[in-house]
Amino acid sequence: MFDSLIRFVREQYRSDDFIPLHAPVFLGREREYVLDTIESTFISSVGAYVDRFESDMATYTGSPRAVASVNGTAALHIALKLAGLNTGELVITQPLTFVATCNAIAYCGAEPVFIDVDRHTLGLSPTALAAWLEEHAQKNDEGLCCTKGDNRVIRACVPMHTFGHPAELDGLLTVCAQWNLVLIEDAAESLGSLYKGRHTGTLGAIGTLSFNGNKIITTGGGGMILTDETLGARAKHLTTTAKTPHPYEYVHDEVGYNYRLPNLNAALGCAQLDQLEVFIANKRELAGRYAVHLRGSDLQFVAEPANCRSNYWLNAVVCDSRVHRDALLKVTNEKGVMTRPIWALMNHLSMYSQCRHGELTNAEWLNARVVNLPSSVLPLA
Repeated sequence: MFDSLIRFVREQYRSDDFIPLHAPVFLGREREYVLDTIESTFISSVGAYVDRFESDMATYTGSPRAVASVNGTAALHIALKLAGLNTGELVITQPLTFVATCNAIAYCGAEPVFIDVDRHTLGLSPTALAAWLEEHAQKNDEGLCCTKGDNRVIRACVPMHTFGHPAELDGLLTVCAQWNLVLIEDAAESLGSLYKGRHTGTLGAIGTLSFNGNKIITTGGGGMILTDETLGARAKHLTTTAKTPHPYEYVHDEVGYNYRLPNLNAALGCAQLDQLEVFIANKRELAGRYAVHLRGSDLQFVAEPANCRSNYWLNAVVCDSRVHRDALLKVTNEKGVMTRPIWALMNHLSMYSQCRHGELTNAEWLNARVVNLPSSVLPLA
C-alpha cells in the first residue's frame, strides 16, 4: 500500500539501509572549530565561539540580541521569567506541541491553558484564542488579563511554529495586544523560517530556538533567546548564575541559572550556521519533491502557509483516518524508513490533564492523522 512512498524516500537518500527521520549533517568547518576550542582549552562556558554564535545568530535572524543557552527548554524557561511569569499564573499555549513547551511553564510554578490550532499552520489559532478569552477572561483594575471567577492572572501566550511552519502571527499579536499578554514565540523548530519576510522568533517580545541533535542545525544540545537589548542583558545575567562582574570575588545578586552554552557546543553551532541557507534550500527542494510525488494520493502533504518561508524542518502528511495513519507508521518502520506520529496532545498527558482548555477540534483531528516523513538534508554530492 505504501511501497511507492518507501521507494521514493530511498531514491532521495540513495540508500537501502535504515533511513532516519532527521540526522545531522557535518560538511563544513565543524571539526576545525571544535578542535580549535580544545587547543585553546576554553571548552566550557567561556570562550570566543559563544560570543560569535550569539552575534552571528542575532545578525542572521535580525534580532537586536541573541543569548545562548544549554538547550531550547532552558531558553524558554528564561523567556517566561523575562515575561514576569509568577507562581500560580497561567500561560496560553497549544496542545499540539512537544512537551518541553509545557514543562518550561511548569518550571515557573505556572499552568498552561490549551487553545486550539489552525489546520493550515498547525500552530495556535488567533480565532480560537480570541473566542476563549472573550468567554473566559477579563481585565482587572491593573489592566492584567485574568480569568473570570477565580481571577487567575494570564501572563503570556506561547505559540509554537510546528515543524518549522510559522503560526498566524499577525492575528496572535493583535489578540495579545488587546488582552495585555506577552507573546513568546517557541521557535525551537523554525530556525530559518520567515513570516512575511521576518524571522520567526523576532515578532513577539521574546523568541526561543533549539539546536538539539535533530534540529536543522545542531550544537549537540543548545538553545537561544531572541529579544531586545534590555531583556537580552537580563537573560544573559540570569543564564550565567546571576553573577555580577568583579575581578575576583564571587558575587551573585539573585537566584540565577547555570544555563550557559559551552564554548565547545558553540563552535559546532558557528560552523553549522555557516551552512544554514544551503540546508534550507536543500530541505525545501526535498519538500517540493514530496509534494509532487504525493499529488493525487490519499496522503495530503503539509505545505508552508501563505506569505511564509518554512524551513521544512520535518515534512509531514495528513492521513484520512487514524487507521490509515497507523498502517503507514507500521509499514514504513518495519521496512526501515523511520516515520513518526505527531506528539500526544499535552492535555492527554497525566501531568497536564487537569489544565484548562478550549474546544480542541483541530488539534484532535490532526493528532489522529499526521505522520512525519524522513526530512534530513539530502546528499549534497
